[in-house]
Amino acid sequence: MIENKIDSLLSIMTLKEKIGQLVLYSGSWDVTGPPSDIGNKEKYEKLKNGEVGAMLNVTTVAGTKELQETVIENSRLKIPLLFGYDVIHGFKTIFPIPLGESASWDLEAIKKSSSIAAKEATASGINWAYGPMVDISRDARWGRIMEGAGEDPFLASEIAVARVQGFQGDDLSKKTTLAACAKHFAAYGFAEGGRDYNTVSIGEYELHNTVLPPFKAAAKAGVATMMNAFNEIDGIPATGHKELQRDILKESWDWDGFMVSDFASISEMIPHGYAVDKVHAAERAILAGCDMDMEGRAYEVGLEQLVKEGKVDEKLIDDAARRILRIKYRLGLFDDPYKYCDEAREKNDIYTKENIEASRDVAKKSIVLLKNDDTILPLKKDTRSIAVIGALANDKDSPIGSWRAMATANSAVSLLEGIKAAVDKTVKVSYAKGVAVGVGERNFVRELKINQEDVTGISEAVHIAKEAEVVVLAVGEEAFQSGEGRSQVSIDLTMPQQKLFEAIWAVNKNVVVVLMNGRPLVITDIAKKAPAILETWHLGSESGNAIADVLFGDYNPSGKLPVSFPRSVGQVPLYYNIKNTGRPTNVDSMVFWSHYTDEKNTALFPFGYGLSYTSFEYKNIEVSTPSFSAGGAITVSITVTNTGKRKGKEVVQLYIRDLVASITRPIKELKGFELIELEAGKSRTISFTINEEIIRFYTANKKWEAEPGEFKVFVGGSSKASLEASFFFKK
Repeated sequence: MIENKIDSLLSIMTLKEKIGQLVLYSGSWDVTGPPSDIGNKEKYEKLKNGEVGAMLNVTTVAGTKELQETVIENSRLKIPLLFGYDVIHGFKTIFPIPLGESASWDLEAIKKSSSIAAKEATASGINWAYGPMVDISRDARWGRIMEGAGEDPFLASEIAVARVQGFQGDDLSKKTTLAACAKHFAAYGFAEGGRDYNTVSIGEYELHNTVLPPFKAAAKAGVATMMNAFNEIDGIPATGHKELQRDILKESWDWDGFMVSDFASISEMIPHGYAVDKVHAAERAILAGCDMDMEGRAYEVGLEQLVKEGKVDEKLIDDAARRILRIKYRLGLFDDPYKYCDEAREKNDIYTKENIEASRDVAKKSIVLLKNDDTILPLKKDTRSIAVIGALANDKDSPIGSWRAMATANSAVSLLEGIKAAVDKTVKVSYAKGVAVGVGERNFVRELKINQEDVTGISEAVHIAKEAEVVVLAVGEEAFQSGEGRSQVSIDLTMPQQKLFEAIWAVNKNVVVVLMNGRPLVITDIAKKAPAILETWHLGSESGNAIADVLFGDYNPSGKLPVSFPRSVGQVPLYYNIKNTGRPTNVDSMVFWSHYTDEKNTALFPFGYGLSYTSFEYKNIEVSTPSFSAGGAITVSITVTNTGKRKGKEVVQLYIRDLVASITRPIKELKGFELIELEAGKSRTISFTINEEIIRFYTANKKWEAEPGEFKVFVGGSSKASLEASFFFKK
């Protein structure tokens, strides 16, 4: 039905109007008034002429309505606009940064947070979110690691699907759902040196087995759009990469959504040295399969000329326009161009009490307990005195995190506020800033200068620490130390924060370290000394309350790391699913094996790791049959017992190893997980099904298939799972 409508519409569209659908502008002027500068006046005229397909950064109903009216009332064919925005971890109500939320391993919670973000964004006129980011990254230096689901393709694929489903719901035409956009296609998280926008060199098998699975999962889940990447891959910019966009995504995967460039990434192929000018860049991009040009100003300049010169077949323009029109039809925009222009919804559906409560719920599920010696946690609410120390503890802005959409600055609940609200008024709660985390203006587009010298506030912090029964010390990163363009060569705590910890620990050993950060940090020295460490990421609107829920035991922490924490920056890129190499061990204590001479190979805290206020025992791993063949399956079961004294949640994780294959395989690969809750003393048998689909990979035959052979299977509470069994797969 929709395809017939698109056929009819395309048949009456001029080439200029078709190209117009491929143009995406930023609403960089005040859309509630006439544009002032020449460039914006030109954009405005193109809108009136129906030569623009979409807008971004228009974030109000008034703005959406005015621009939609401009098109509907003035253009010949009255084709409605799409309105896109970076809705990454909430819109007005902010949830944990995606890396933090991924630590929950709770797919329903992740889906819910995306659905709430969609409800708020659509209430404000937006119908297209530039998320989820599904890039795999193993390098904590890369600032945008905060925006994804971590290092593992299986976990990232499951989370990608949950986020797509949360954004798009079961019906894209509903007023509360919007079109999702899986990004960045592809390998953006593998930038050399962890430096944003940098070159990527990656092998074909690594690309298919590690990078592409989350995108494929999103495509299978029906993601409406995808965004290509700033990086090049083996000499070809992703924006101009035909094999990725046309051959794999559109043909092999049979995906019918549309591909949008990243901001100006088409014109950026000129400085890449892949295009001479914008006309040439437009040719490269459209031939490769990029359907929409985001602020590159290349398609509007070059495509008409290229078609007339016979360098680009108009059928490619038709295909790109068709894909964009298809999403507009699915959103119901042709039936009602103003369906996202509801002022009542904008007033009533954003930053509601219900949404804020949901933010707190997801936030506490995202906290990871890294260490808890002598069960210092949970803290007692009748503790006589608590010293809360650290600039981040009284910070109401950093918890919002980077990529914060329409969040109000300084609107988060601070850690200090959360602690004060959780304890009785008779408890003495003292605060000292200690040292600053960063200095300078907090701004998304400005560089943040990191404070590496000022330690003048340590003496005050030491004074209150001496008098306190327990110290809660907040350290880590400010909001804009991570995110786009925020790559760092050092991922250690700043020198002043290191000195602050040492000074506090010297006078009071009861120190609970609360980490607030957007990336894995090197905290090796602190981990040796601090009795308790909580990884709290940047948790969003309800950060302080959620952390207090865990600190005082109102919520038993259940988070697991979605990314490995290194002992030293020299280990990165670091990940659990490594290859064995030909020299994996130090036989006879010889030096000639794969290792560092000055540090262990292993992570300080590995992927999948996270403690609880209770304990879990794994035993009795069993495989239903010793082998299976194509079309069959086996069941792996394990008994999990809560051996502690309180109810708790555990993420039971299944890993496999393909011992011998046509290409070398990782020593472990996550292939399943289940989040369970057990009462103290109770046991439960958890079963996982392993079939041919689970053990498939991109083989030396350059296709996805399962190869016959022996496999090991591991089940446990982290990637260090040691209980194992074996099975065979037979063709």
